[in-house]
Amino acid sequence: MHPTPALTPATVLPDDADRALLVARVHDPEWDGPCVAAVRGERVVDLTAVAPTVSDLLERDDADTVVREAAGGRVWSLADLLDAAATGRRDVPRLLAPIDLQVIKAAGVTFARSLLERVIEERAGGDPGRAAEVRERVRQAVGGALDGLRPGSPEAGRVKELLVAEGLWSPYLEVGIGPDPEVFTKAPVLSAVGTGADVGVLADSVWNNPEPEAVLVVDSRGRVRGATLGNDVNLRDVEGRSALLLSRAKDNNASCAVGPFVRLLDDGFDLDAVRALDIGLRVDGADGYVLRGRSSMREISRDVLDLVAATHGAHHQYPDGFVLFTGTLFAPTEDRRAPGAGFTHEHGDVVRISSPPLGALVNTVVPSERAEPWSFGVRALLRSLARRGVV
Repeated sequence: MHPTPALTPATVLPDDADRALLVARVHDPEWDGPCVAAVRGERVVDLTAVAPTVSDLLERDDADTVVREAAGGRVWSLADLLDAAATGRRDVPRLLAPIDLQVIKAAGVTFARSLLERVIEERAGGDPGRAAEVRERVRQAVGGALDGLRPGSPEAGRVKELLVAEGLWSPYLEVGIGPDPEVFTKAPVLSAVGTGADVGVLADSVWNNPEPEAVLVVDSRGRVRGATLGNDVNLRDVEGRSALLLSRAKDNNASCAVGPFVRLLDDGFDLDAVRALDIGLRVDGADGYVLRGRSSMREISRDVLDLVAATHGAHHQYPDGFVLFTGTLFAPTEDRRAPGAGFTHEHGDVVRISSPPLGALVNTVVPSERAEPWSFGVRALLRSLARRGVV
């Protein structure tokens, strides 16, 4: 465990935390398992007896009332939970990723600007040294053809014909402006890490980056019940070699971070608020290096409900619900290690992804091979809940 800088309620809570409906998960060593909890100010209230999993909670039509009013059981200090998560303590209760049985899905290439970066890494064959040259060539050829283009529209079809004629068509452009979005499984159930934890990139990756994203939390009926923040960690050198290596580029130990909390939708935070989210990114290197970026949901090419419909419906069901990373506008191009090499992580980088209505997700980058092994799966969860008599 690589220590993460101190986390406090003030640095991770939403700006309007006093009225937000926030769901957390807490690992309790006494039960060797997670507890579902409501965040009420700087108090975190155990709701496990009411809803043994977050998935169960979000299936309830009265989830908002439960989070706001249920008496619950034990109460923890949010400050203590954050400190335990940031320092890697396992002998005291600590904050976890706020999701559990939901399948972790992700939509890719949903922003035109980052779409071009996917084409660039493909054309560069995953070689960061070729990125600058390829980037200029692609931009000269494509220009502003993608600006304001609605995926699947007749106009998009005409742009596709033009790019095919120029020999520039790629799988990324197909999912970026074609009728069907890219939706893939980001990580296994229960494998996500939360705020304060280490986040992993493969040790041999030489071109990688964080992907700050809004994450929808959806129930088994396809209803968006809430939202949170996510880091869809990406290995650009791996995916650039072949789109068929997407799983190796995306799904590694500790390579999916979600949190800090799930904010339930209500009158003060609805889908239009999700559509308007501005997501900030800051990377602080141990060497003093600082990278800043942003992603605005206002610039997404496909509406969030279109992404949900592409994931869930008659063609595919999720009986325990799912979470859906919605993609990112952010694609770092500034040089870090050498001129023309672009950005890549160094071990020890502290990544802060934040949005005023959702709070802050903070993680420290380590090699996936050295991150805490993922050992708590569905069987362990069932045993823990059974010991408590809640299932």
